[in-house]
Amino acid sequence: MLTTTLWTETAFNTKMFREKKTMNYTNFKDEASNNAILAGQVCGDLKKSHEIDGEKFFEFAVKVKRLSLQEDIIPVTISERTLMNTHIGVGDFVDLKGEYRSYNRLAGEHSKLILHFFAKEIAVLSEEKNVNELRLSGYVCKEPIYRKTPFEREICDVLLAVNRANYRKSDYIPCILWGRNARFMAEQSVGCKVEIVGRIQSREYTKKLDNGESEVRTAYEVSCQSVAILGNLTKLEQKELPKVEAVNN
Repeated sequence: MLTTTLWTETAFNTKMFREKKTMNYTNFKDEASNNAILAGQVCGDLKKSHEIDGEKFFEFAVKVKRLSLQEDIIPVTISERTLMNTHIGVGDFVDLKGEYRSYNRLAGEHSKLILHFFAKEIAVLSEEKNVNELRLSGYVCKEPIYRKTPFEREICDVLLAVNRANYRKSDYIPCILWGRNARFMAEQSVGCKVEIVGRIQSREYTKKLDNGESEVRTAYEVSCQSVAILGNLTKLEQKELPKVEAVNN
């Protein structure tokens, strides 16, 4: 029986990642969970994203207020088959259930990790509602990065590989922890299986380009409120894990 260790804290930050080769954690024993709930205000027009085997997928953005009244702007992807006869427009409040997913998009010579909320259920609300809840379990697939802010606040960046049930692939989700949680996760190794509870957050930052100019961009991450250790891979399984290299976005 595995012993579960639980810690609690809140988090804030981001990174983009590139895979050196295709990563697949779905051969390991148990399927990881990915459950997300969002409720907020539609703040972007519904636009066609892509089409697979005749099924159209659309994207839009949802604005969710925190208790501090700061707002997170979260990209959402949804199938036409989930939308059905549901009509949504900018300003509507919606309730969404689904998963937090990722995919790689080529950007010049680099591969950029794109994060989005994949909606499996949708309902239009008659009044304002703000919910942002996420529960993930997956494997640490890159050495945790521990650092301190100029004000000595402890931070740890962790990349989780979360199995996508029935798809035989994984989503790679950047997470961040603070304080004692950061210190705790910094001691964990690649292959450690964890469960985190938190929220999806967005933030703007300024990126300095190679030509000397600056550009304002938006980064997305999971702010971890609690983390539990579920177990570790065997030494043989750890040897099979491919390496992940971080890149600047």
